[in-house]
Amino acid sequence: MSVKLTHAVDAWLVEHSDDVRSWFTHLHTHPELSHQEHNTTAFIVHTLRTHGMQPHLFNPTGAMVDIGPTPNTIPTFDQHAPAQTPGLNPTATPHHPHIVAFRGDIDALPMEEQTGLDYASTNPGVMHACGHDAHATIVLALACALKANEHLLTSPVRCIFQPAEEVMDGGAPDMIAQGALTDVASIFAVHAEPKLKTGQIGVKAGAITSAADVLSITVTGPGGHSSRPHMTADVVYALSKLVTELPGLLSRRVDPRTGTVLVFGHIEAGHAPNAIPEQGVVSGTIRTADMAVWRTIHPLLEDLIHQVIAPTGCRATINYQRGVPPVMNDDAATALLAEAARSIDPHCLMEASQSSGGEDFSWYLEHVPGSMARLGCHAGQGALHDLHRADLVVDPRAIGVGVRLFASIAQRLASD
Repeated sequence: MSVKLTHAVDAWLVEHSDDVRSWFTHLHTHPELSHQEHNTTAFIVHTLRTHGMQPHLFNPTGAMVDIGPTPNTIPTFDQHAPAQTPGLNPTATPHHPHIVAFRGDIDALPMEEQTGLDYASTNPGVMHACGHDAHATIVLALACALKANEHLLTSPVRCIFQPAEEVMDGGAPDMIAQGALTDVASIFAVHAEPKLKTGQIGVKAGAITSAADVLSITVTGPGGHSSRPHMTADVVYALSKLVTELPGLLSRRVDPRTGTVLVFGHIEAGHAPNAIPEQGVVSGTIRTADMAVWRTIHPLLEDLIHQVIAPTGCRATINYQRGVPPVMNDDAATALLAEAARSIDPHCLMEASQSSGGEDFSWYLEHVPGSMARLGCHAGQGALHDLHRADLVVDPRAIGVGVRLFASIAQRLASD
């Protein structure tokens, strides 16, 4: 196998290290919330155009660009067509190119930054606390490095800059509907992992994240005086039964090996200590690493809720919001990803643990095979600060590791 491409990308990273660092700090300094990433998209598009590319813009935000021997055209995407399931090493044809894609998400979180960095967020109440600034920079640097060495590509590479990963009804389905996966044969991504040191790469075949749905239950009754609970239906008591009994009942109806868990994070009812309220609400999240459970858990939960509520005399209205499926890493794609990681450093490879967090990269994997890796981003000094914390600091050196990982994958799938 030729190593010309990875050597060329290494050289490009050395030559453009200041540029890449400035892109990262710019994105971190100017974060934007989901579906609002207009300036972020404009910055990415401007950078791509400056380096000789013609990116395709999505509505309302997000972009992608193809690098390689095929024209940068976006065929019409048929949302009703069967899901694509090509292999990882397809034979390219002039009229139906097979593309390896790399995805970076670009949105930030509604948090007030507390890092003390000299490039901290200048947008009050908004922060890149999940590493999306690093993800976007990795894919941006990859695109520019590959464009500079486009003659080494024998099939196209697609770089996707996706908005709105942090919210339900997020950006991935919109990108797919607008053509992001047209002619794509496989797709890869990384996610910043502060539990791993910079230079370490975590991989895992199968489920690496969980499905994440939201459950909200509104409980109602006639209300009444707390001295006469027998003359009414006790909403607070009913809510308490849901919080304490529903997770336990679920654990006896679903195989525990699926990693299925219900956790309530909000409960609210009443105002006066001597009045039983007419209404209350409890809400939480349901997470599972099993695709079959994810597809069947909604009716099971509704049945269990009504069983718990029935003896109380109250009524329950259920609002179940479907989120994202688990990220199910393809076996062959994960093996290729691990091989690419070992080519960077034989000692960098780690076994990633299965996370209960949700990630909408899963939607891409419903259409094409691919894999997501955990990218170490802890500098090795100071306390560990988890994702979605206001004091999270991503080591900028992790960006070069991510670019080299993706370039090594591209070398195996799209180079001479």
